[in-house]
Amino acid sequence: MATKVQRFQTPIGTHDLLPQAAGRWNAFQELFAREANLANFGMIETPIFEHLGVFRRLGEGTDVVTKEMYDFLDKGDRQMALRPEKTASVCRAFAQHRPTTPWKVWYSGPFFRYEAPQAGRLRQFHQVGAEILGSDDPDVDVEVIALAARVLAGAGLRQNLLVINSMGDAESRQRFAEALQQFLRDNLDNVDPADRQKVDAHPLRVLDSKRDATREVTARAPQVADFLTDAATEHFGRVKAGLDSLAISYTVEPRLVRGLDYYSHTLFEFQSQALVTAQDALGGGGRYNGLVKALGGPETPGVGFAMGIERILLACDAEQTFVAPDASPVAFVVDVTGGENARDLTFELRDLGVSADRAFDQRSMKAQMKAADRSGAHWAVIVGQDEAAAGSVTLRNMRGSADPQRSIPRTDIGTELLRLLAAHADD
Repeated sequence: MATKVQRFQTPIGTHDLLPQAAGRWNAFQELFAREANLANFGMIETPIFEHLGVFRRLGEGTDVVTKEMYDFLDKGDRQMALRPEKTASVCRAFAQHRPTTPWKVWYSGPFFRYEAPQAGRLRQFHQVGAEILGSDDPDVDVEVIALAARVLAGAGLRQNLLVINSMGDAESRQRFAEALQQFLRDNLDNVDPADRQKVDAHPLRVLDSKRDATREVTARAPQVADFLTDAATEHFGRVKAGLDSLAISYTVEPRLVRGLDYYSHTLFEFQSQALVTAQDALGGGGRYNGLVKALGGPETPGVGFAMGIERILLACDAEQTFVAPDASPVAFVVDVTGGENARDLTFELRDLGVSADRAFDQRSMKAQMKAADRSGAHWAVIVGQDEAAAGSVTLRNMRGSADPQRSIPRTDIGTELLRLLAAHADD
């Protein structure tokens, strides 16, 4: 009796990135890298897993820490976790290496959270982002918001809403938290039961709730703007003035409040108005203090953001922009003389910077021409017995009626294809 072979598929909340989609994916990461490099951000890469304590500094009462973390014991019985976000890792790296400030870094990579998969929300997801550590200047807040705005504009996205708010300084936050906690206690019966335990321990995190009953209560709650100190008000005013000067449109949203302990002053989020799903946030972030110190470094202010690649490309689909780049080869070598000519010609063309492919297994002329057509190649370079004897190739235009086919010396094929590419670029 034959053994039944198990068919495996991707785990829930993950997906395969196949070559056609990968071209667009890489193009977006290159767009982000270009914009970040223009602003003198340097790339940082940190381990995909860290000691669990690095992410616990985000706050023991957060869903990221209590419910969503992929944590495990390694073979040395050390508690580790797959990274659910990057800010904590960047701050750990800053505390460990003590670079010169202001430290401007950007990143791109996979992250992991165990949560219910939805459109634009996966258990393994990918983000790009940037952080600046070591400066309290509100213009630094503008710097990171502007970087995010330039990236979205570069991807062709226009139906975006930038919402901003301020958490204020430590004094502002404390005064607001006390007033909010008292308000929530007074309205505890109307708060969703799943959020009630947060009222005493972490009242600000109640504001992050997406549960309808809780949101009805928090809609009437005190607003952080009413508790800002003069210094916090001045900081936020400078941020708004900077955005105005750069013609970056925004809306002040009093409900935008982060429950994570380390946030202070500026908060922001880019929302897509083209997405009809509940997950419409393309990215966001804000200013934070205390996280570097909690990870063993000096007291260091920071500000940064992250953007979800999957979510952004969904928004690009909705706005019909940022199409995948053409990944077709320039030339496809068709060889019916045994394959040696195809082998050598493809490498000669690649050495000149001309993308080239070929068929294998000594297939027929008809089969190789079909493969050339399927590849999307612009030109077929054909070597038959006559061409091989004459030291020539037949150059066939696969994507146009002009100059459909002609014979040229084999030694000239690279130069000719470069000339055709240059002429095509000029057109």
